[in-house]
This record gives sequence, structure tokens and C-alpha cells, in this order.
Amino acid sequence: MPIAGHLAELRRRLFRSAAALLAGAVAGWFLAAPVLDALRVPIEQIADTQHRMAELNYDTITGAFDLRMQVAITVGVIVSSPVWLFQIWAFLVPALSRRERLYGFGFFFTAVPLFLVGCAAGWFVLPHMVGVLTGFAPEQDAAIVQAKTYFDFVLKLVLAVGIAFVLPVAVVLLNFVGVLRAKTILRSWRVAIIAIALFTAIATPAADVLSMFVLAVPMVALYFAAAGVAALHDLRTDRRAAALLAASPTELPLP
Repeated sequence: MPIAGHLAELRRRLFRSAAALLAGAVAGWFLAAPVLDALRVPIEQIADTQHRMAELNYDTITGAFDLRMQVAITVGVIVSSPVWLFQIWAFLVPALSRRERLYGFGFFFTAVPLFLVGCAAGWFVLPHMVGVLTGFAPEQDAAIVQAKTYFDFVLKLVLAVGIAFVLPVAVVLLNFVGVLRAKTILRSWRVAIIAIALFTAIATPAADVLSMFVLAVPMVALYFAAAGVAALHDLRTDRRAAALLAASPTELPLP
């Protein structure tokens, strides 16, 4: 296909993605109220458990509108993700080989569920984190939380945990393309556990051991599962290479 054809195809894919994002953002505008109600639950729990005034605050005149727009756009990106992800994949598929397509399909259909599970784990630990972090304030003080700052905090936390759950899939992909061997992955288990512990310590308050444990255990399990998949792939690859070598042995030159 000539360059003009590729550009026309890209423009068509971008237009469809933009239309899906716009439709998702419109739907997100109407879903913003229940989303904000769900985000407000940890703040309301502060008032019940810590017996202090706790509420979301809008420090500017346009603060409420800006936050609603941000929620609408975020929901729109999530709701329309099947459309724009498919458009990206459909644009890239013609340039990929059969093997690359198989790897791409495997990565996509494994990474997306793990990402959603990671986002759910981040949402699960959110109330614990909010309660512990606001608990450092003196009892006589109120917890007046800036609404936009709070939403950014929740969004970054959920996305960070979701991406962390996808990293083992990236490790397996590197093994499949020949960059990493399973032995290297297994030898690095100490470094991986330390890195996971540091990540969960940063993502969760140090005083909230339960949240750190809830995040760390599945991440460690996913790392060793990735090592197991890589080991099986290496075993299969080595057997195939040995069979090819036995079928057509090469003659080594004599010294």
C-alpha cells in the first residue's frame, strides 16, 4: 500500500477513535454523579471512624465543573477503550507477521484482564489508604480534601496498580521474542521481590500492612507464574533447536 493509502487508513482509524471517545465522554458526563458518589465513600468513612469533619472541597468557582469534565473524559476513555484499542490493532495488523500477530493477541488478551484485576485491587485498598493517611491529622482538625487533588490521587493509584499487574506479561513477551531467558528471570527473584515490596510500600501507607500484603502477594505470584511460562517456552524452544540440529548437523571445520 502506498504512503497515501496508509495516511488515509490512519485518518479513518483516528476519526473512528475520536468519535468513540466523544461518545464515551458524553456518557461519562451523565455517569459522573455516581462515580463521584463512589469516590466520596472513603471520605464519608473518615467521618464515621475518626469522628471528625471530612468532606470534599472545591477551592475555585469552576472547580466542580472542571472535576465533572475530568471524570467524564476519564470514563469516556475507559468506556470507549474497546473501540480505539481495536482501531490501533487493526491499523498495525497488516504490517505484522503471523508470529507477531499471535504474540500480539496473546499479550492483549492476557494483559487486559490482568490490568482490570490490578485496577480492582487498587480500588480495594483505596479506602484503607485514605483512612490511614488522614489519620495522621490531629483529632481536633478537620479533613478538608481538595476534590481535584483527591480524584488525581485515586486515578494515579488505580492506574499504577493496574500497570504493575501487567508487568509479568511484558516479562513473558520479552522471553518469547528471545530477549530474556527463564533462568535470568528466576535468578532475579530477589531483586523482583524487593522491587515489588518497594512499589507496594510506596503505593500504600507504611502503617497499612494489610493493603501492602494484598498488593504484594498477587504480584509475586504473577512474577513466578511468568517465570514458569518462560521456562516452558525455553524448554520447547531448546527441544526444537536440538531436533533441527540433529536433522541437519553442520560440519565443523578442522583446525
